[in-house]
Amino acid sequence: QVQLVESGGGLVQAGGSLRLSCAASGRAFNRIAMGWFRQVPGKEREFVATISLSGDNTYYADSVKGRFTISRDNAKNTVYLQMNSLKPEDTAVYYCAARRIATMSSGPYEYDYWGQGTQVTVSS
Repeated sequence: QVQLVESGGGLVQAGGSLRLSCAASGRAFNRIAMGWFRQVPGKEREFVATISLSGDNTYYADSVKGRFTISRDNAKNTVYLQMNSLKPEDTAVYYCAARRIATMSSGPYEYDYWGQGTQVTVSS
């Protein structure tokens, strides 16, 4: 089992920045791939970014590439999402997710554990 707790969401103006954190407990953190997703009401959960075990490999959705950065600190069992140049269309509930296996993935159905989500609102 893996428990995930997100933090760092909030209200920010367009062009601003936020950093989300996701603290994990349970399964060995350095053996699981992690990802960030987001969801707005009435839409499916959307992939944002994923990161490998070591943090050396990352993959992003085209919509956030160049603006968002995913990273992890295995010593702290924490994964981060640095969000810069935020746009109103980035407004969503952001979820941290973990897989039982080591391979990165952009598919939400391939993740086994989810946090409760944190709201990010970007005003124009």
